[in-house]
Amino acid sequence: MSDPDKALNNDDYDLSKQLDISVGLKKNLTSYGDQHFSLFLRKVFIKALGLSDDALSRPIIGIINTFSGFNPCHGNVPQLIEATKRGILLKGGLPIEFPTISLHEAFSSPTSMFLRNLMSMDTEEMIKAQPMDACVMIGAQLMGGISANRPILPLVTGPMMPGSHRGKRLGACTDCRSNWAAFRAGNIDMEDISALNEELAPTIGTCGIMGTASTMACITAALGLMPLRGATAPAVSSARLRIAEETGMNAVQAAQTQLLPQTMLTKENFLNAITVLQALGGSTNAIIHLLAIINRHPTLAGQITLDTIDAIGRRTPLLLDLKPSGENYMTDFHNAGGMLALMHTLAPLLHLDTQTISGSSLRTILSTNPFRPFPLSHSIIRPLSTPLAPNSSLVVLRGNIAPEGCILKASASLLKPLLTHRAPCLVFSSPADMAARIDDPHLPVSPSTVLILQTIGPRAGPGMPEAGLIPIPRKLALQGVRDMLRISDGRMSGTAGGTVVLHVSPEAAVVDSVFGVVRSGDWVAVDVERRFIGVELGEEEIGRRIAERREGRGGGGVGQREAATRGYRALYERTVNQAHEGCDFEFLRSEPRVLP
Repeated sequence: MSDPDKALNNDDYDLSKQLDISVGLKKNLTSYGDQHFSLFLRKVFIKALGLSDDALSRPIIGIINTFSGFNPCHGNVPQLIEATKRGILLKGGLPIEFPTISLHEAFSSPTSMFLRNLMSMDTEEMIKAQPMDACVMIGAQLMGGISANRPILPLVTGPMMPGSHRGKRLGACTDCRSNWAAFRAGNIDMEDISALNEELAPTIGTCGIMGTASTMACITAALGLMPLRGATAPAVSSARLRIAEETGMNAVQAAQTQLLPQTMLTKENFLNAITVLQALGGSTNAIIHLLAIINRHPTLAGQITLDTIDAIGRRTPLLLDLKPSGENYMTDFHNAGGMLALMHTLAPLLHLDTQTISGSSLRTILSTNPFRPFPLSHSIIRPLSTPLAPNSSLVVLRGNIAPEGCILKASASLLKPLLTHRAPCLVFSSPADMAARIDDPHLPVSPSTVLILQTIGPRAGPGMPEAGLIPIPRKLALQGVRDMLRISDGRMSGTAGGTVVLHVSPEAAVVDSVFGVVRSGDWVAVDVERRFIGVELGEEEIGRRIAERREGRGGGGVGQREAATRGYRALYERTVNQAHEGCDFEFLRSEPRVLP
């Protein structure tokens, strides 16, 4: 706690004295050409809130407020802010909250991924512009936080509780998708789908399975940026509020030690996070986010790639029995011991000397917080000796249609034979084309057909909509077909399952993209063990088709819509990089380059 005798006083306006502008209210002064006047004016306005000089002399901890009426995942943010403030005050800090953009996938057009980089810019600039010694980020806005390079402490809102329908547990959004598929197939009626609509998300919080939000929460804990138990506690639990209080207390300590993310986070921290991602059977979206985060780090950009993720996957078993790769829900994971239990289990595969935001190493945290397994924990978090799968939950494929790589979540495949598959393809050139034809009873498709959806990549989407989970054509769904090999340059929700290849890079809209010239009837092959994906076309034929595209005659999504000329969309389309680099704006990387 600061000494009240050292509170802000009239000496701050002594023009003969140099201001220390490195701490508290004196940081990031507005540019008026006179620092003393800048501080004087800042104090004029902050005192309108009733704050005393003593209060203003304390370490200032910013709290990012991401509450929005359009974001039920963050419905508990007001309560989290109050608990965080309590923790900050207990340690002698001064909490000041401020808003940034709040995103929810279902309420963001065309997709939340399109707006992710805007949120990142908002976060970075507000942290850098305003006077704070550390910042609690509600929503784990790691891209902006790492770029700002102030002491940052992510605080997630937590998963929702499961619902129930006819005695069966439900959770958004894996069960949203499976039940909607059943409705499309005629297996459940309108009355059931309406009743399900009210039970799939019965409380506030993020999706109750290992979707993108929960995956990123676990990865953030594995990075060492928040307490291990902070990843899984339900949004509506009292534990979530205690975690918020603890985060506030930790923020004051981080402010005093000035532990910066670019200093704390080493390559080994990220290797731990990737190991956890593979063991979780986590969201494919996490790969894009992780790559974007890594490429914001000035000493790590380019050092960790898709190949790193695949190599770690080959030696990391799938341990977590959670939907969509397993059968259980986030509340089960939490009750089974959560991230503490998982990190103890994975310890032989982890770099234990990595630093955490608490100031302690991961080794110290695990040694001072032992975990004794019990029957539930072993049924949810499998031991290394009896995993759900021996390796490679998330795999990286390469070949002529994806020379820069693409992703397949092998653990979520519903028909494992499709992981080694060769068949003719049916191509949809755009989401509109797919919507117009997917339910056609005369669609030329069989259960073995490879379904391909083009032009939903980073630039063409824009923002890689989660349309990569191409629906099973209605005529096949009515026959009971549950899974097919599907390929796209877009994303799918972390809650989704199936044999789905995603993030094809470069995307179809790039003129020289081989993926963009694949046509219906071409033979396509996937071999997960060999990490191969390709279309069976000769180089001469591929060259001819690309030449046609250059002349405007080849289809494949080129010219599907006019490029944006103004606003954020124009900025996005001009500067977003491809999926294998994180779909970040190129100028936001730590080492910007000129895009082709």
